Amino acid sequence: MPNQPDKSCEDLLHEAGCSEKVITHCRAVRDVALGYAAFDALVRVDLVRKGSMLHDIGRGSTHKILHAQHGADLLRAHGISEEVARIVECHTGAGLTADECTLLRLSPRDCMPRTTEEKIITHADNLIEGRRRVIIEESIASAIHLPRKVRLRMYHLARDVELLCS
Repeated sequence: MPNQPDKSCEDLLHEAGCSEKVITHCRAVRDVALGYAAFDALVRVDLVRKGSMLHDIGRGSTHKILHAQHGADLLRAHGISEEVARIVECHTGAGLTADECTLLRLSPRDCMPRTTEEKIITHADNLIEGRRRVIIEESIASAIHLPRKVRLRMYHLARDVELLCS
């Protein structure tokens, strides 16, 4: 149920210092992600719900691109599953290779979405600016700070998720 509150996730977001604006964004991403998850019986809906709600938990500390790795580290420190931590770590743009992370002055980690759940949440996040749904072309245009090949990857990810979940 997309409108069902995720109290434990929201509690974690509040404890991490996330603003109401960030939490509203996470709810909107959750709703879109759950819509995609409904099309594939093999998708773990519980993982999509939790991962989408927590994908921006690192924004309680920073709004820079570092928020994804920081959020994943925070969840690992709280004993949250590695599957959820990976969703958080991989949700930026369409993921980042370890080399791209290094170029962006992040820890050199493979932050590429690989599982269906990771891909759905990454794509859903790309479709939500604030709490407003946008088309993928608008999202890519606003991601000008990311390298060109990452923006191209966003387009391919969108196409793949749309085909998978239609």
